[in-house]
Amino acid sequence: MDTTVDRLNEARDIMESAIAQSMVIYGVTPSVGRIYGVLYFANEPLTLDDIKDQVAMSKASVSNGMRELLETEMVTKVWKKGERKDHFVAEKDFLRNFLNYFMKKLRQERNLIMKAAEQTSPVLKNILETADDPQVQSKAKLDLELIEESQKYLNWTMRLANAMDSGEIFDYFPQKEKNKE
Repeated sequence: MDTTVDRLNEARDIMESAIAQSMVIYGVTPSVGRIYGVLYFANEPLTLDDIKDQVAMSKASVSNGMRELLETEMVTKVWKKGERKDHFVAEKDFLRNFLNYFMKKLRQERNLIMKAAEQTSPVLKNILETADDPQVQSKAKLDLELIEESQKYLNWTMRLANAMDSGEIFDYFPQKEKNKE
């Protein structure tokens, strides 16, 4: 016979699983998603051991997952009086989680492409000036134009990330829909 506690745990399991699956969409592993789901529904801060027991993973895997969640600010380490172990709580604001994660990814993308452009642009410019083969010069010119064109995208994504960070984005996309009358 199902008890109320069993039904509560089953409902939580379903939601934790859905959270884990939704995080996969953003490139987060299901195991990290499960860790977050457990913390999301926790009524108090949990230790790595507490989480390990609930997600049936090794402590090392939980620790690695926790590091990822801490980096994206989806989880916070908290101090608990009288205890030496670290405790963790989940950020429960999904919008804040999304913004933090998305801003981080936009900035990572920009940094990767900018570094590559900084390395390749001088090479392409040199080829353009020194190559004897007109086809090579033409390809170098086109590649340089593509790199310069990518700067528009990178600048736009940086403006988007900054608007998310400052909250300016909510001027255009309010968090709550206005009543339509």
